[in-house]
Amino acid sequence: MRRENRPASFADALVVGVGNRRLEAIDSLVDWLAVERLLEPVYAAPTGRASYPLLSLFKAVLLGAWHGLGDPELEAALADRLSFRRFAGLSLDEAVPDHSTLWRFRDQLRRLGLAEGLFAEVNRQLASKGLLASKGLVVKAGTLVDATLVPAAAAEPPKQKGGGRSAADPDAAWAKRANGRAHFGYKLHAGVDAGSGIVRRARLTPANVNEITIGPELVAGDEGSVWADKAYVGPTMARAIAAARAKNRVQRRNQKNRRLRASERRRNVLIGRVRGRVEGVFGALKRSYGLARLRYMSLARNAIGVLLALTGWNLARAADRLSAS
Repeated sequence: MRRENRPASFADALVVGVGNRRLEAIDSLVDWLAVERLLEPVYAAPTGRASYPLLSLFKAVLLGAWHGLGDPELEAALADRLSFRRFAGLSLDEAVPDHSTLWRFRDQLRRLGLAEGLFAEVNRQLASKGLLASKGLVVKAGTLVDATLVPAAAAEPPKQKGGGRSAADPDAAWAKRANGRAHFGYKLHAGVDAGSGIVRRARLTPANVNEITIGPELVAGDEGSVWADKAYVGPTMARAIAAARAKNRVQRRNQKNRRLRASERRRNVLIGRVRGRVEGVFGALKRSYGLARLRYMSLARNAIGVLLALTGWNLARAADRLSAS
């Protein structure tokens, strides 16, 4: 049986007007009924103890992803912080979901494959608001394509020829950084809107997956141009950009039998100045959205956490841009 949302209590009435303005702004951006419809496949037993409303659980795990909180810490924060309760739709006089309830709900999102659709729905709403209200939330002028390495939660296994594997997290892999140092974990590939910094498409892979393998998936298809570094040089990326009828702003690199001309080197510098904006997005995600190090074991569970964090980033960017306009 699924617990319905409860009317406001006397205690709730006493604290009207007390809250977190940013969370309130984010809350007002989304048609949550559309999001709730996507959550309907999540299991709720027809009998027995009532579960929490699906939307409350979804908003709660969003808060955890945005603030880099584990489930026990999220349970404590929901119990302690009025703004968290209000955003999640939890009354002051009711118990908050415990950490095992939060974990099970997130695992249901993983097993049912719902996170991708939820991320896409929020992005669809933000794009629609930007186009209809002329606020420039998603201008679709260009997509910045790049990837960043994210350490695994598991401890690094001993380095071996070809890279060692972790028994705790067999999906994590070794990769070599640009500076030649070894990295163990995952790689976040993202297509970021050049105008707003909103992440339009994203994919988490083991760290040893090459950028060019995922790059074509990050082309949204409605942008005016695609900006990327030399790691994305290749026919598959070029075809994806051409299919979108976008301008190809991928940096060029030296070939075996031909070095870049001076004009091509200047082009690379100009592209780098635009493409480099994506580094600011990755930096913010790692500093403030819990992506400095992944929290879970396995690619599937980490992918859910990453999509929730990216949803939070997009909503926060949209709220900030609206408040500044």
